[in-house]
Formats: sequence, C-alpha cells, structure tokens
Amino acid sequence: MRFLYLYVNIFRTELCRFSGAKIYPGKGIRFIRSDSQVFLFANSKCKRYFHNRLKPSKLTWTAIYRKQHKKDAAQETVKRRRRTTKKPYSRSIVGATLEVIQKRRTEKPEVRDAAREAALREIKERIKKTKDEKKAKKAEVTAKSQRTGGKGSIPKGAVPKGPKIGGGGGKR
Repeated sequence: MRFLYLYVNIFRTELCRFSGAKIYPGKGIRFIRSDSQVFLFANSKCKRYFHNRLKPSKLTWTAIYRKQHKKDAAQETVKRRRRTTKKPYSRSIVGATLEVIQKRRTEKPEVRDAAREAALREIKERIKKTKDEKKAKKAEVTAKSQRTGGKGSIPKGAVPKGPKIGGGGGKR
C-alpha cells in the first residue's frame, strides 16, 4: 500500500528592491552595501539597473511604475478595505459610576464653572488656615524661648569651657 504525502511549504517571499517582484527562497541576488544596508534583487538585470542608478519609476515593467501610472486597478481594489469605526461606549470608572458621569456630561458649563470655583475657594481657605496655625505655633515657640531668657542655653558654634580631656598627640 502506498501513501501519498502532501507537504505544504510556507514560503517567506521577499520583494526585489528595484522591480518590486516576489523573490522566493533560494532565488535572487543579495547585495550588502558598505554601510551594512541589504538590497535584494530578483535577477542580474535589476541589480545592473540599480547600480547604474536608473529610476525604477521610469521603467514600464517595474511595480513602482505600474503603481504610479495606475495600471494595477485589480490589486488596488483588494487593498481598499473599510476600517471598522470604533463605536464609543461608556462605562464606569473607579470612584464614579456611569450615572454620575452621564449627569456631569449633561450639566451646563456655568454650573460646572461655579462648582470648580467653590472647590478652589475651599482649598485656598484650607491652605490659609494651615499657614495661620503654623504662624501661631512659631510665635509660641519664640515666646517660650524669650521667657527663659537664654540662660543655660549654649550658642550653636560655642564649645563649653572646661578642662581639656584627651591626649594632645604631640611629638614623643
């Protein structure tokens, strides 16, 4: 009994840098320029034209020419696919339910501005209150230090007078 094996090969085709033709594995000419840029050509004709600095857009048999002069109308229609438009949808966010979000969207800008101003006013008052509290505490601390009269307190840079302790580390 004989078995028929059908091998399905998936070819990784590449495109010719000059003509735009498909190049199958094992075919074509690879040219690597001194700046390490790789060029793949379908055949020696494409390679020769490339090195002679001919423009592929001026040669009728290249893919670039056909594309510029709208010769491949069949391929163009295949490529034109309509993109699906993303439909906006609403969902709740952490800290705000969908109803709250919808309510805020529908309210008028004047109401929104008034609410914003009220919130700003509240924040400013809170900041002012904390500043006043800090000033009061600072005044208390300065008043206490003045009451003690500075006796017993040593200035920051001064060292207390007394007998010198420890070795001098001089010559022996």
